Amino acid sequence: MSNVKNQQSSFGRGWASEAYDKPIQAKGAILRRLWHYLSCYRWGLALALGLMLLANSLSLFGPKLSGYAIDAIGSKPGQVDFPNVFYYAGMMISFYLVAAVTNYILAAVMVHISRKIVYQMRRDVYQHLMRLPVSFFDRHLTGDILSVISYDIDVINASLSNDFVQILASIITVLGSLLMMLSISPQLILVFVVTVPISIIFTRRRSRLVRPKYRKRSHKLGKLNGFAEEITGGLKTIKAYHREEYFIQEFDKLNREACEANYEADWHSSSTGPAVGFINNLSLALVSMFGAILYMQGRISLGNVSSFVLYSRKFSGPINELANIMAELQSALAAAERLFRLLDEPMETPDREDAEELKEIKGEIKLQSVAFGYDEKPVLKEVDMTARPGETIAIVGETGSGKTTIINLLMRFYDIDSGSITIDGKEICHVSRSSLRKAFSMVLQDTWLFSGTIFENLAYGREGVTLEEVKAVAKAAKINTFIESLPQGYDTMIKDSGSNISKGQKQLLTIARAMLLDAPMLILDEATSNVDTQTERQIQAAMLHLMKTRTCIVIAHRLSTIVGADQIIVLKDGRVVDSGTHQELLNKGGYYQELYQAQFDNQA
Repeated sequence: MSNVKNQQSSFGRGWASEAYDKPIQAKGAILRRLWHYLSCYRWGLALALGLMLLANSLSLFGPKLSGYAIDAIGSKPGQVDFPNVFYYAGMMISFYLVAAVTNYILAAVMVHISRKIVYQMRRDVYQHLMRLPVSFFDRHLTGDILSVISYDIDVINASLSNDFVQILASIITVLGSLLMMLSISPQLILVFVVTVPISIIFTRRRSRLVRPKYRKRSHKLGKLNGFAEEITGGLKTIKAYHREEYFIQEFDKLNREACEANYEADWHSSSTGPAVGFINNLSLALVSMFGAILYMQGRISLGNVSSFVLYSRKFSGPINELANIMAELQSALAAAERLFRLLDEPMETPDREDAEELKEIKGEIKLQSVAFGYDEKPVLKEVDMTARPGETIAIVGETGSGKTTIINLLMRFYDIDSGSITIDGKEICHVSRSSLRKAFSMVLQDTWLFSGTIFENLAYGREGVTLEEVKAVAKAAKINTFIESLPQGYDTMIKDSGSNISKGQKQLLTIARAMLLDAPMLILDEATSNVDTQTERQIQAAMLHLMKTRTCIVIAHRLSTIVGADQIIVLKDGRVVDSGTHQELLNKGGYYQELYQAQFDNQA
């Protein structure tokens, strides 16, 4: 895998390099996919819709009751009908109180639904990530992926729990207010024939402008998160090379770009609300003016004028809110687009229908005329190699010669371009990946431990492992003394992927973990690069003893540690240039002798 990473820039890979200003999916397609999540909770949504109808219906009666109360006052002080005024005022208070309680229940229902949807989204993303090929993670920044799981899904959550309710409530309120105004004065409705189309046209045009801005914002934030994640992981190296100022400047640049993208999106979206608000207030002024004229003509009562004005505010208010919601919705759509783009990433090629299960494995590995390249750049060229059962095969060569690539192909992290790879005579493309990968124990140069006890980290590859078995492999890996010197021994917690132990100790733990697996074949990819030479030789001797009946493939830069290998494969520029035992290759001279002599001279 390191070959791929060496061929790409440290920053700006994957989505960070895609054209964020061009939509990948149409808005309708994104909304349909969001509805797929919502429809799983249709009964909850039906309840929410019922509560919404009840709350808004009760609220819509308020202006009507207000008009009745005003008409009960009369035009002269002596004509006030106090019983009716108090009756209608009490009805208004009761209706608004019930509406408020209903809205509270509605909010609780929507928060519950959105929480479940977000849980399902994160679960879908994580399960999909587990099924993606290794090549995906070689191409994409970890921080950018995490940004989708955290930030983008949170944006969608906020939209589902708030915007969805507000949009439906606004539609109900607008339609209800329109019917109420029609029942009061159809003539005054003509005011909205002019103002509403202007609001709709303006909002749609602003939405088309704003969505690319939010897409750019999500892109910039993902890039910033990816940079921060990589730099935080390499902080010790940065300090060692005294490059803090350089990376501070790089972070400032990305942070400035993210802030500018965020400002640009918010600035364009924030102008929508005030503009639509002005149009709606203009309609309110026109309603007041024409309502006064109708009142003077005796064609409408003062209470009805008041009710119409209140309904016009209810009618125009949601339109103003919709303008603001549409801006927020653009942000949610941009976030959903990134989410679905991740979910649409092609999964690892499925096994063939006739794929066999590897059983009773002897451990014969054979590569014949294998050719492979990353992104059409050739790495391996006509490679032939045979490892007989129980042999220890070492693969050596300069950095970039294709050593780790062979391991990637053996494990089917990538599939070969041409040639064949067989295990016990069966082509690996004809066997299931699960049985193939279970056939190998693997220790990589990049050690990985999870947060848990040392015992859990060593035993997680096998079920039902006893403490005695774990101690046995820890002794073989020369790590038992260190573990037992800890206050909690094997119950010591590993924190932050092993930040509380040294790199060498982490590597010894991963080696012990590989020893514990009951696999017929073992792969060591620079597995002892973080331990001293003497400990490395002790570990190799112990592993050779444990693996004497198993096939072992070792990749090592320090040639002095593989002198006991049954066969050494020498790679140069993606080709096998020589093979044999250590002594045979030294006697031949040539490239291997040059490599060995160069290391000997460096040590001297």
